[in-house]
Amino acid sequence: MLARDDQDSLKRTPLHGLHVSLGGKMVPFAGYDMPVQYPAGVLKEHLHTRSSAGLFDVSHMGQIALRPKSGKVEDAARALERLVPQDIVAVAPGRQRYAQFTNADGGILDDLMVANFGDHLFLVVNAACKTADEAHLRAHLSDDCIIDSLAERALIALQGPKAEAALAKLCAESPGMKFMDAGPHKVDGIACFVSRSGYTGEDGFEISVPAADAERLAKTLLDNPDVLPIGLGARDSLRLEAGLCLYGHDIDTATTPVEAALEWSVQKSRRTGGARAGGFPGAKQILAHFDQGASRRRVGLRPEGRAPVREGALLFADATGGQPIGKVTSGGFGPSLNAPVAMGYVPTALSALDTKLFAEVRGQLLPLTVAAMPFVKNTYKR
Repeated sequence: MLARDDQDSLKRTPLHGLHVSLGGKMVPFAGYDMPVQYPAGVLKEHLHTRSSAGLFDVSHMGQIALRPKSGKVEDAARALERLVPQDIVAVAPGRQRYAQFTNADGGILDDLMVANFGDHLFLVVNAACKTADEAHLRAHLSDDCIIDSLAERALIALQGPKAEAALAKLCAESPGMKFMDAGPHKVDGIACFVSRSGYTGEDGFEISVPAADAERLAKTLLDNPDVLPIGLGARDSLRLEAGLCLYGHDIDTATTPVEAALEWSVQKSRRTGGARAGGFPGAKQILAHFDQGASRRRVGLRPEGRAPVREGALLFADATGGQPIGKVTSGGFGPSLNAPVAMGYVPTALSALDTKLFAEVRGQLLPLTVAAMPFVKNTYKR
């Protein structure tokens, strides 16, 4: 338990009072006092999101506008390409792309979402990294862009198969949006930024809303009987089933996008032979991994039996133990599968599907198998 002074030092999102009123169990997360679950419990919250719609408070994350001094959004895109290996110039107005800030060694400083709002770029970054990310942007892009921290905005996510119907009552344009569409929209009369994306593998939306209007909008969405509040516990199990990385666990400053099995996120234009190949931090190492392969790889893992294999568990090539060949970076029980699931890093030579490995759990070596991700099929509206 945190001491009261430590508890009081935690930041609060604009929805903190709502969480408490709904019976949220509050815990420290990335410097914020956040709900890990509500009275329904993690299992029911997880399954409700998969079958209906869940509402998540993700206001702890950072929101940043990148405004080109030239007035041309393409100039902001070209500037941002100096810091990420993705093709940002090709992101059309009204669209969004997943990206990573990389360091000189090719490691990942943070992962983020980048949307083109027509006259500027809109970025969403991780809570634990947002101060460093903003400083990184200011240090490298201030000559070309105005970096505007949007601290007075909240961020909520509405996820699940009934998310579209729930949001359609408040935002007539939302059903017409496709996966990774993003832009300004009125939601219940409030000027919001809406993207059709999320962190659960389900269809859904992320809604950036002025902090002053956040609680009213959240309550309006929760008035819909199909929508339940969902805490951090179910958010983590949902993203794990979806095979999505958690920064600081599955990806970090010592992991390249290729090692992390994120090759799909780096477009051909930025790779060797592409129109704008390289030019981002760590390009030499990252492109070498593309061209020659990396020695290790993030894989999905399906443990045999019912025992979850947690983060930090060492992985072995056979049941005799010996030297560990890798470790688990995320693991737990997958409620949708009624079985444990995990992700981790193994030598590329042992990364093929159906490869049998072993994990050390409480002094025992338990068998598991390299498995395809996502563990639960995603339902994005393409």
